[in-house]
Order: sequence, then structure tokens, then C-alpha cells
Amino acid sequence: MAATTADRGSTVRPIKPRSNRPGPFLVDLYRSSVGKKYVMALTGLAILGFVFFHMLGNLKMYLGAEDFNHYGEWLRELLVPFVPRTVALWLLRVGLIGAVGLHVLSAYQLTVINRKARATKYQGRRDYLAANYASRTMRWSGVIVGLFLVWHLFDLTFTGTGYHYVRGLPYENVALSLGRAWNAVIYIVANLALGFHLFHGTWSLFQSMGWNNPRFNAWRRGFAAAFTALVVIGNLSFPIAVLTGVVST
Repeated sequence: MAATTADRGSTVRPIKPRSNRPGPFLVDLYRSSVGKKYVMALTGLAILGFVFFHMLGNLKMYLGAEDFNHYGEWLRELLVPFVPRTVALWLLRVGLIGAVGLHVLSAYQLTVINRKARATKYQGRRDYLAANYASRTMRWSGVIVGLFLVWHLFDLTFTGTGYHYVRGLPYENVALSLGRAWNAVIYIVANLALGFHLFHGTWSLFQSMGWNNPRFNAWRRGFAAAFTALVVIGNLSFPIAVLTGVVST
């Protein structure tokens, strides 16, 4: 007999069963833990590409103010005249912000899922401790890097922090900013945290995508270590170069 509801003095009406029709494929995929891992991996890959090319572009600082400022202007002129000036750059920024947002959201939701699964009896204590340490490391390094990004944007893009910011002169702004000891310390600490996040993230990316054949584990570890070292050493060289006078206004 179908379930019914009735109010006093009203006609009895059947309760409509809840629809079991699937939603859009991508939405249903994201609802699963596998889908969230794919989103984390793909957005992580986009972020890895950004930090690498960002570091690579910043190396032009060592060529002098003219080359570095020309590089900054080239970024603003991307795809001109196909699109107006700075539009392509802002699209890249919006895309990066979206990737970071999805990365953080997926990480949070996977953390909730993993917490609910911690009561599994067959999980060894050693495996749990290793996974929990990696999770804590990624969580806190991610928070530090996220806060640094906000500070970094205001420091070198919007207003400047404690010095006279000049729009259109990135070389001078970098030299003035990193020439302040506290700014340099913040930059160094954030990039050390970025190193922890990059290493574990690069290693986990292969696993999330299903590319985790044990035969390639040594290669994966070597790639993660080499990529992390390249990015972090390159980034750490900038405040050191400014503080030691290699780069100056």
C-alpha cells in the first residue's frame, strides 16, 4: 500500500517517492571520494605548473631592472590585441584562484571522510601514524602558504606593506619589499612550508591519479624531491640576493 498523508478535512494524497535519478556526471563523480581525489590531483597539477613558471619568470630579476620590468609588462600584454590588455593575465589569476579554492575544498571534504573512516579495525597503527603525520603536515603547510599568498598579493600587487609601492615597476617593488628583514623572513618561512607541501603533494598526485605502481616509487620520490628543491631553492634565492645586495634598487 502506498504511503499517504492527510490533513483534517482534506483529500488523502499519496507521498511521491524520492527520485533516484542520477545528477550530471561530473557532479556525481565529485560527490565520491575518488572524484575529490581527481579534483585535488588536477588542481594540484595546475598549482605546480604555476609555482614552477612563477619561479622561472622571477629569475629574470638577476638580469637587471630593465629585463625584469619588461617581463612584467609582457605578462600584461598576453594575447594582445586578440584580447584587451591585462585581460589574459586576469583570466589566469581567476583560474588560479578557482583551482586553489577547489583544491582546499576537496582537501577539507576528504579530511572529513578520512576522519569518519578512522575507526576501521584492520588499519595498522603504524600506517595510521604515517598517514596522520602527512595529513597534519599538508594541512598546516597549506594554511601557511595560503596566508602568505594573501600577504604576497597585497605586498607586491595591490598596496605594498610598509614601503612606497609603485605600479608598473616590479623589480623596484621586489627589491624594496625583500630588503626589509621581516618581509624576507616571512618569504623564507612561507617557501619552506611550500617545500613540505610540494613534496608530499607531488608524491600524492601520482597516487591520486592511479599511477602508483611500486616499480616507479623510486622515480616518483626522486621527481618529487627534485621538483621541490628546484622551486624552493629558486624562491629562497630572491630574498637572499636582495639582503646581500646582489639585487638592489
